[in-house]
This record gives sequence, structure tokens and C-alpha cells, in this order.
Amino acid sequence: MLPRVTIAAGPVELRPPQEADVEALARACADPEIARFIPLIPDHYTREDAVTWVHVFAEESWRAGGADFVMADPATGEVQGVVGVKPADRFGNAEVGYWVAPWARGKGVATAAVRAISEWRFQQGAPRIDLLTDVENLGSQRVAMGAGYTREGIRRGAGMRRDGSRSDLVAFARLATDSGDAKRAFLPDFPHGELTDGVVRLTRLAPDDAADYHRVMEVPDVMASRVPPGPPDFADSLRRCRTAGMRWLSGEQAEIAIRDAATGAYAGDIQLSNIIPPLAQAMVGYSLHPDFRGRGFVTRSVNLLVSWAFEHTSILRVVAGTNPTNTPSHEVLKRAGFTMECLVKNLLPGPNGTRIDNIQWSRSR
Repeated sequence: MLPRVTIAAGPVELRPPQEADVEALARACADPEIARFIPLIPDHYTREDAVTWVHVFAEESWRAGGADFVMADPATGEVQGVVGVKPADRFGNAEVGYWVAPWARGKGVATAAVRAISEWRFQQGAPRIDLLTDVENLGSQRVAMGAGYTREGIRRGAGMRRDGSRSDLVAFARLATDSGDAKRAFLPDFPHGELTDGVVRLTRLAPDDAADYHRVMEVPDVMASRVPPGPPDFADSLRRCRTAGMRWLSGEQAEIAIRDAATGAYAGDIQLSNIIPPLAQAMVGYSLHPDFRGRGFVTRSVNLLVSWAFEHTSILRVVAGTNPTNTPSHEVLKRAGFTMECLVKNLLPGPNGTRIDNIQWSRSR
């Protein structure tokens, strides 16, 4: 059994839960965001549910070799959240989990708590601690990175949503031998969540964009330029929108909605993909619905995105590829300051097993 102790963790202290925490626990667990990502929390969480957690579930965890702590304000004792580690598996590995009360968010308490409980559990002999978070829970993924955890991959269908459907989980882990240094995201967020020049507005692609995103992907000339070409499946479009934030945070891809700045209407999407940090290079691609063509939206979007990448990331070179017959895309890239570099023969898959040449363009910082 792990020792029941109080652990200092900077802006919070970790202590075993007590009866006096019940009201605050019940109030926090009524928050929709906590319920959204922790489906085992009962619907319409009550004071009685909090009592059961303090006196039954938390006690059972301690007896089984785990540990559940309340994150408390060091000065007032007010509940800021909960953090815990599960009992070790047969290899001695542990798993950490946490939630933060709505009134305590944005203060760094979760990162501090996860870092502190991890280091404490390593002192108690754990060789490895796992951390799993829903692909849409970007706040939790930032906590994992800030606490020195390394992203290891995706566990497909390993989680569950409140409606009973399955969800993918992002797997992070930290070893006792790791430095514990915070992981920096290669791609920072847009300033204030968007880029705009007053005509177009760029925002990170989000789950609510799935229907609009799919509508653009079904446009015939957009389908023809897909790699490989062909009609999209809505499940794939939904998955792409749900995982866009995760892929951005991991540095894999920045996928962005193009919006009409005047109306907010979804016009298309633009991406930075094929990101290669050692080469300081990325690729830009884009699609636009016909209703918004002829208004300079894509050129404006490319300029905004590439300028942001050069100013806020270590990317030095952005490339693009076009079908030799796609004259409108050639003109977009020319207006956005790209230079034609070369023709690559038979690079892209075409319809019915054919191959298509590709013109490569680039723009450097």
C-alpha cells in the first residue's frame, strides 16, 4: 500500500480526500467538460456521488495499491481538482489520471499536480507511468506535455463516450529515467485563436466543421485532386475534424478552416502538412468550395498561413505540389510568392491506376 502523505506541488498541494471536500467535488463534477471526457462519472452528479467517491472508491483505490489525491489550494484548502494513480500492473507500471475544477483552470494546477504525483510515484518504485487522454481533449494533452510525458501514439477505440460509442485515446508515458522536461509544441496556437486579414479568417479545424468540410471534399474537382483521388467517407471527414487539434499539438499537421471574415461562413480548408523539423520544411495544400472562388480567398489564406509559419515556427521553407493542368492553383501560388522548382514525373496516384506528374513549388523565409 502506498503511503498516505501530503505532497507539495507549487500552486497546489496533494492530499487524501476528506469529508469536507464533498460539496466542492459535487459542484465540480457537475461541469459538462468533466462529464464529457470522463464518461464513468455519473450523469447529474450529486452530493451522494461525491460521498461515495470519498469514502468508497478512493478508499478502495488506496487499499488496492493506487492513490487518489485532492488538489487543494495551499492557502485556503479549497478543492482545485483531483489527481490519482492506479494500482501497478504486473510489470510495475502505473497510470495517472486527473480532472480540474472549472474555477481552477488556466492556473497550471493540473500540470504541477501531474508532475508532482509522477515524481512521487517514481520514488515509490514505479518504472513507468502511462497517461491516456481523449483525442479531442487538448487541455489534457497539454498537461501531459507540460509534465514531461512523451506522446507515444494512438490507442484506437480504447476509450468510450457517454453515448456508448468508442473513441480513440492519445497515449503518453513517462519513464523513471526520463528527464521530465516539458515538451514544447512545434506548432504554436494562432494568436487569439485565428489569423485574419479582414477578408478571410483562419481557425483550427474543429469537430463542428465536419459537415462543411465533407461538403467541400465532395466537390468533383476537389475529389479529383485528393491523394489518392476519389470520394470521401463521412466517417473519415468526421475523424479528421475530431483529430485536427491533436495533430496540430503533436506537430504532425496544422489543418485549418478558411472562413469568410464578414459572415463566418466555412469556405474551405488549408493545411500545413508533411512537416519535417530537421529540414525546417512543410507543405501547404488547400481546397475551396466553388461558392467562394474568384474572390482571392486561397491566395490570402496561403499568405496568412505561410507568414505565420515563418514568424512563429522554425519552418524555413514551405513547398506545394500541383497537377500540371491545374492552372488556377498555379496562379494562387505565384501570387503568394512561390517559385516553380521542378516537374516530378509520375509522382501522384491518378484514377484507375494511372500516375500523374507533379509541379513542385516553394517559398523560403
